[in-house]
Amino acid sequence: MRIATWNVNSIRTRKALVIDFLHQADIDVVLMQETKCRDDQFPLEDFESAGYEVAHFGLNQWNGVAIASRLPLGDVEQGFPGMPGFSKNPEDAPALEARAISATIDGIRLCSVYVPNGRALDDPHLDYKLRWLSALGEHYRAYREQPGALPFAIGGDFNIAPQDSDVGDPMFLAPGTTHTSDHERAALTGFLDTAGVLDTVRPRVPEGYTYWDYKQGKFPKDHGMRIDFIFGSEAFASMVTHASIERDQRVGEGPSDHVPVVVELDVEDDFDRPMVF
Repeated sequence: MRIATWNVNSIRTRKALVIDFLHQADIDVVLMQETKCRDDQFPLEDFESAGYEVAHFGLNQWNGVAIASRLPLGDVEQGFPGMPGFSKNPEDAPALEARAISATIDGIRLCSVYVPNGRALDDPHLDYKLRWLSALGEHYRAYREQPGALPFAIGGDFNIAPQDSDVGDPMFLAPGTTHTSDHERAALTGFLDTAGVLDTVRPRVPEGYTYWDYKQGKFPKDHGMRIDFIFGSEAFASMVTHASIERDQRVGEGPSDHVPVVVELDVEDDFDRPMVF
């Protein structure tokens, strides 16, 4: 089974690019972030014609997450229990955002997440980001402690570069910037420990970026960051046989500013995948 995570930065704009990649790379399941559409606006027919079943969670033109699979999707859940919301006005009730969706596929629980950006170290969104990650970790701690818990993976755009070597953009190594601050890195480490998950890609791809801003020629300069990950339980990680960061997807016409991250699992199934030409 081949599983990818990809911040597509608007699925309506990049549906053809995404579907082409899924076929070329023989991807069984893709976890998508920043679809930037409501559920009724997702290009469902295009994905179904390409042989993929889709579960999507989108509330407006911001955020949005999805799972598309050639294998049957089951137990779809939008968000997760205890997922924080955000409100600019402290007097208003926090509004939930479309940042997580989960499904069970061939005996594996998969979750696509788009962690809040944080914006700036003095911005209320940073506290929201830290609380959101903590709640995600607690949710998966509770899940893995349930009887009969499945192998699971959480893939997506985490908006944190864990190591200085994950940063090629000097701007993000300057003091006082988001994505690399001590608070954010500690929150990510806390999430990994609480959820009981491992980075399933880094052991096989120790170097490489997954995101390059569109501005100031960041990609030609290789001023990128590694902020997209597939974190898995020990049972999931033990099945991973190969991993890749698909850098070539950042070139060409109208690419996303992120590229797919892919893992291949050694699993047996008897599902006949659709052949689409």
